Amino acid sequence: MSEEYSAKNRLTARILTAVERTGNRLSDPAVLFIVLLFAVWVLSWLLSYFVFDVVDPRSGEALVINNLLSGAAMTEFLSVMVTNFSHFHPVGVVLVAMLGIGVAEHTGFIHAALRALLNITPRRLLTPMVIFAGIVSHSAVDAGYVLVIPLGGVIFYAAGRHPLAGIAAAFAGVSGGFSANFVPSSLDPLLQGLSQAGARILDPDIVLNPLNNYFFTTASSLLIIGLGWYITEKVVEPRLKSTALDGQLDDLPAMKTLESNERRGLRVAGLVFLSGIIVLIATAWPADSPWRDETGDLTSGAAPLMRAIVALIFLMFFIPGYVYGVAAGTVKSAKDLIDGMTRAMHQMAYYLVIMFFIAQFVYAFGQSNLGILLALQGAAWLKALAMPSTVTIVGIVLITAFINLFVGSSSAKWGLLASIFVPMLMQLGISPDLTQAAYRIGDSSTNIITPLMPYFPLVVVYCQRYVKHTGIGTLTAMMLPYSVTFLVVWTLFLLLYTVSGLPLGIQSSYTYP
Repeated sequence: MSEEYSAKNRLTARILTAVERTGNRLSDPAVLFIVLLFAVWVLSWLLSYFVFDVVDPRSGEALVINNLLSGAAMTEFLSVMVTNFSHFHPVGVVLVAMLGIGVAEHTGFIHAALRALLNITPRRLLTPMVIFAGIVSHSAVDAGYVLVIPLGGVIFYAAGRHPLAGIAAAFAGVSGGFSANFVPSSLDPLLQGLSQAGARILDPDIVLNPLNNYFFTTASSLLIIGLGWYITEKVVEPRLKSTALDGQLDDLPAMKTLESNERRGLRVAGLVFLSGIIVLIATAWPADSPWRDETGDLTSGAAPLMRAIVALIFLMFFIPGYVYGVAAGTVKSAKDLIDGMTRAMHQMAYYLVIMFFIAQFVYAFGQSNLGILLALQGAAWLKALAMPSTVTIVGIVLITAFINLFVGSSSAKWGLLASIFVPMLMQLGISPDLTQAAYRIGDSSTNIITPLMPYFPLVVVYCQRYVKHTGIGTLTAMMLPYSVTFLVVWTLFLLLYTVSGLPLGIQSSYTYP
């Protein structure tokens, strides 16, 4: 048995090494997106001459592929190039959060806090703790990408483990387990609203609960933590043992006892942080709180609390980081704070270059209608097969997982697919609640292996801090075991969950009507 297991491990290692080598032969991520941009332009030109028997659900008219090489399209592209970049959501999220994190890192607050955490956390529980933190971070929109993933590497390095394994575990929790969460988030009402809109194409009076998948996503959290824990320690980390660290390691924390000034700084900063949390809860608790939206909801996309998450992350690190620095004696003047922010921005220079080209590609891909054509044709193919309901659900998962490789935005993707999948499956007796749950699995599982996901290059940058030669292939090979395992096991889990008859969420069902 052990020889057979070892042989399987060697086979897996060879496959992942091949993936890594192939991926790393690709051009630099920025160049890759330039190539993809030109490919979209050429494809849009070629396909604009074809007539597709597909109706665009957004307009009710025949879908047309827009030729982006036309004079009007090119002049429009040039006129919005700057706003494409400056208004690209991941750019602002990352930079603002990193300003606060830069101060907390520069003053030593983050390093001291991590060392204190490691002193009380058993080494064997570090992996599930990091994955758990990644899953919980979904409640704070995109906070996990700028907070949990880099800290995963720092925590593992400080504990004497390979930092890339920590980044992989955190990335798996944040992005691979994107639709698993113990705590309701803004994603729940967002997806529910789009599902309800799609369902009302057939049933104008249907009402779905915003937490219609809550019980399933809660149970899925335990599944993702368990799978991620096993893959990290049995597949990913053993493979990384031969990967030498050659990055910027001098400023990373080591496992050593906290000095008296560090303990003093942590106590004061901890009190300030706790006071801030209490103030936030106290101001958000009243029914008429300004943190709530017009309906009194705290977690909707329109709620000021959700829209202020990135600013709150900035303050959550900036203020305690500054207080720690004063109490511990690591801050002598305001210039120290500016130095911390400046250093953080220096580390983001490469990321900004990549984001510029990603923003242009995303704009062009959306304007061309190529993504819509891909989704509509896939849905039509699935409907034509007329398969049993269980097979159809698996088909929804797989099609979504495939489309997710090309269309990164969850809201944009489900906004399109919900109007196709939900009414289509309602005609087959499958409820919108179950269709949405299947979509969430496919949407999450392949996030971590596609360079087209806007935060993927950022994770490459995090890895390069430890291993300079990290490329797209390195990260893809590292995350592929998570992606495949999540996709297969999570889909089987949904089928078993369906057979068990346990409720998917509040006021949910499996069948329609």
